[in-house]
Amino acid sequence: MSVLREGFTTGTAAAAAAKAAALFLALRLCPAEVDTPLPGGGRLMVPVARCQAEGLGARAVVIKDAGDDPDVTDGAEIHALVFQQSGLRDGEIALEAGTGVGTVTLPGLPVPPGEPAINPGPREQIRAAVAEALEESGLGAGARVVLEIPDGAELAKRTMNPRLGIRGGLSILGTAGVVRPYSHDSWLASIGQALSVARAAGLTEIVLTTGRRSERFWRALHPETPELGVVQAADFFAQACGLATDQGFARITWALFFGKLVKQAQGLECTHAKEGSLDFGRLAELCARAGAKAETAQRAARANTALEVLELLRNDPALPELLALLAERATRAARDFAGPGPEIAYAVFDLDGAVLFEG
Repeated sequence: MSVLREGFTTGTAAAAAAKAAALFLALRLCPAEVDTPLPGGGRLMVPVARCQAEGLGARAVVIKDAGDDPDVTDGAEIHALVFQQSGLRDGEIALEAGTGVGTVTLPGLPVPPGEPAINPGPREQIRAAVAEALEESGLGAGARVVLEIPDGAELAKRTMNPRLGIRGGLSILGTAGVVRPYSHDSWLASIGQALSVARAAGLTEIVLTTGRRSERFWRALHPETPELGVVQAADFFAQACGLATDQGFARITWALFFGKLVKQAQGLECTHAKEGSLDFGRLAELCARAGAKAETAQRAARANTALEVLELLRNDPALPELLALLAERATRAARDFAGPGPEIAYAVFDLDGAVLFEG
């Protein structure tokens, strides 16, 4: 198996671009790469695509490289414009959001409403990188840094930013500075942020879905649900339950499909195929307990997919009882992960959106 390639965050890209622009402003030389500080320590050499003078300032561009991680920002241009700014102390760095960098409009995020969507970690990283450039070049004084992502507004439509109340573009993110392929950190962070925003908006109930389709089916079933009241938690069963409890939600509803229900009923912390397989033997036992014929239960034990088992029971009177048994066990597992506080509920859909179970 080949080793997956690591990349770097938008925060690191912005810090590298800002450092390169500051160096170009002072020396009129564009570095091929810059030695960039990472949040919490460590450094990374980041390639610089280009630099240019712009009015009294300088612009540098870094191409975001997410490595082998499926990141929507991979390949995006991250721009930084740096200007010497009167009125700033030596080494003081003022940050601004330009084209394609979002603005926070709702409470509950790491930065308050009205501020650029640049998380605290990247803010300090960018300031540290520019301060290094000012010291290395002897430019001194303070600097104003404007961050831009030309395609940011369009790319943001494919992220959770619109739902989180981040308007006008992407966020500058990155707690570690590097992107580890298929790591769960960024997704868990986005789940936590979405839950925080929902609670800050006064919501006490949250619906966790396993993806876009289950969210769409839930909204069709319950169109009264507030926009912020649904969060895509993917396969993160245990973590999402825990995060929802940490935020103080009184009720957690999982909206999902039959296969994910079966895995949650098994008590798997993560329901991704790579993290745990479906136990068809246990599922067959539950089929028998629900009243399915012995032959049906035996076929369920030999099945290859959860959908195959569902089709076996499609017109079987045992199906409602099986769904109730699975929901009972999934609820027990969710309560173990969430703690005793919130009420737990389930909505289970067929692949065409038909409601199989709700309660």
